[in-house]
Amino acid sequence: MARPSGPVPTREAILEFVQSSPTPVGRRELAKAFDVRGPDRAELRRVLKEMADEGLLDFGRRRKVATPGALPEVTVVEVTGTDDDGETLARPAAWKDDGPTPVILIVEDRRGGALGPGDRALVRLERRAENRYVARIIRRLTRSAPRILGIYERAEDGSGRVRPTDKKARSEIVVDRRDAGDAAPGDLVTIELLARSRNRLGLPAGRVIERFAGIADPKSFSRIAIQEHDIPDVFPEETLALADKAKPVALGKREDLRHVPLVTIDGEDARDFDDAVFATADDDPANAGGFRLLVAIADVAHYAHPGDALDREALKRGNSVYFPDRVVPMLPEALSNGLCSLRPDEDRACMAVEIVIEADGRKRTHRFTRGLMRSRARLTYRQVQTAADGGDATGVPEGILEPLYAAFRALRRERERRGALDLEIPEKRVILDDAGNVVEIGVREHLDAHMLIEEFMVLANVCAAETLEARRQPCMYRVHESPDPERVNALADVLEGLGIALARGQVIRPKTFNGVLAKVRGQPAERMVNEMILRAQAQAHYAPANAGHFGLGLARYAHFTSPIRRYSDLLVHRALIRGLRLGDGALGDGDDEKFADWGEHISATERRAAAAERQTVDRYLARHLADRIGGQFDGRINGVTRFGLFITLSETGADGLVPIRSLPDDYYDHDEARHTLTGRFHGRVYRLGDPVEVRLVDADPISGALGLEILAGGSAPTPGSSGRVRRRGPPPKRPGSGGRTGRRR
Repeated sequence: MARPSGPVPTREAILEFVQSSPTPVGRRELAKAFDVRGPDRAELRRVLKEMADEGLLDFGRRRKVATPGALPEVTVVEVTGTDDDGETLARPAAWKDDGPTPVILIVEDRRGGALGPGDRALVRLERRAENRYVARIIRRLTRSAPRILGIYERAEDGSGRVRPTDKKARSEIVVDRRDAGDAAPGDLVTIELLARSRNRLGLPAGRVIERFAGIADPKSFSRIAIQEHDIPDVFPEETLALADKAKPVALGKREDLRHVPLVTIDGEDARDFDDAVFATADDDPANAGGFRLLVAIADVAHYAHPGDALDREALKRGNSVYFPDRVVPMLPEALSNGLCSLRPDEDRACMAVEIVIEADGRKRTHRFTRGLMRSRARLTYRQVQTAADGGDATGVPEGILEPLYAAFRALRRERERRGALDLEIPEKRVILDDAGNVVEIGVREHLDAHMLIEEFMVLANVCAAETLEARRQPCMYRVHESPDPERVNALADVLEGLGIALARGQVIRPKTFNGVLAKVRGQPAERMVNEMILRAQAQAHYAPANAGHFGLGLARYAHFTSPIRRYSDLLVHRALIRGLRLGDGALGDGDDEKFADWGEHISATERRAAAAERQTVDRYLARHLADRIGGQFDGRINGVTRFGLFITLSETGADGLVPIRSLPDDYYDHDEARHTLTGRFHGRVYRLGDPVEVRLVDADPISGALGLEILAGGSAPTPGSSGRVRRRGPPPKRPGSGGRTGRRR
């Protein structure tokens, strides 16, 4: 670094030096770096103190300085798990900030063995980027007491037992009477494992630290997920107060869109309406057969400003979480179901994009505006589809649907031209009564009305990404990268067994997979092949670096259309407001540098929400099937592992496990590449996608696990199968097993 002209470095030079240092720096290091000597050192100390008082620097351990928010060089961290490469990740043990948690990668030594989740260590940190650190262990500390969610029960001797809700838990936890508090049998409780980890029963011991509704209440299933995944579900008073103070928006400098007959189209059970649509034929002679579209989105940025209480809580949550019995919203109800919801016949603030498309669906132009709109009607997908098919049109404004559907058909032609991936994955749907009991379980409909809204939203999202690039604003892209070649090769192996060729080494495009899907459409293997292609995909995520969206076949894509329930969309709105100079609620100073950390954080909260929602549906399914234990069901093998088969039941879409020990007498070899279990002696093969008949052996609503037993299915090995069949006589008997081993090697 070049030495500044004066005897004491400028503030800018000091900040540059501190920010570029991987660790906090002391006054001596600064003095040496800038050759500050004698009485000038006192002036340097004075400048550093002023900068600290103004919040430009933080004084940490041993009076070393760092940029605000930077972690101290030596700190205690707690292990949270591992990344996709198996590297150990941690977070600061005392982290209380509402912002993104720093990402800490631990470089483990070989002396103490691997650290596991919950372990703590004193480490020395080295900053590699903003909010990203590498940690080297100084000393391993006492492991923090793990907390487990479970159902409290009572044993005959009067002591308590807690059965964990986690499917992977291997044993119950014993709770002494003195440690049970007010817990009663059937209560959902959180327990803390005690240091006396084992007792005469050989079980771990714990104490109750929190008690919730009993497991008999079906609404406890979502509570389990909220607790297990640490989903924030109580808004701070400051956040609620700010939402309650919000007022309706006046027209002011906004564009008046109240004359446009916009409508919202959502599911029957939707409560927050954040998008409205309109279409009309383009009257420009140069665009014969084209359309003008308007997509209006709730203007959340008007109410939640960068850094305020609403914003902090929205960032913390990352997204809304949807359970069969409740929603955990990203924003308080006063906004999510009130001022930000595009209710019919009420003036609402909006961010809107007007788009002109050609007859073949290609976009010609678009422009964004900040407006005031008034929805003409709140419509449902089924209502719209019925009217479009010539049925009952009650409640549907006259003349609205025909141009919407005509524009939709044009957009579908454009989608087909670019070759977007056309997967069909059924989505489970659980319908409850007022008491929370399951009334119906099935698959969500996917109507043209659904696809109409999807296509309009995709186009609006593309417009947002293009505008931010053109205005040189940061963009939170929705990134979906090309599939990993190894996954594609593994998929090719399985497809080969089904007689479907997928050329190896070619450049994979969505059209490649669509060709495979076309070959199995209407065939028994259709659903299985759709799921296999889905598994071969990279996981979509949020990031400020654009890598395109493989599945949609788009070069640039961002989420703009759901700011009520996704923080990513709120960031895109703020960037558009700043780039287009549309008024208040724009990105703040310094926000650009936070996009990478925010992208990682909201990608993680999205994965958290998906896991919580999936596990809750599994628990409802298990409860629904609990009174049908012993019943027989048709299903299909949707997973083959070294410990058994995962089966999807055709009737409900529920997934259950057939343990390998319960398979017909044999030793089974697992071929991971071909997704098969092959009996060594009798030659029966179970492969991914095979139809089977099973018996329901167990249904546990607490964990959501189903235990199944194969009654029929599987097949003899085919030529070329890697499972070697060796007929050396029957498998050895196990004492008391009657010849059934079900083992693997």
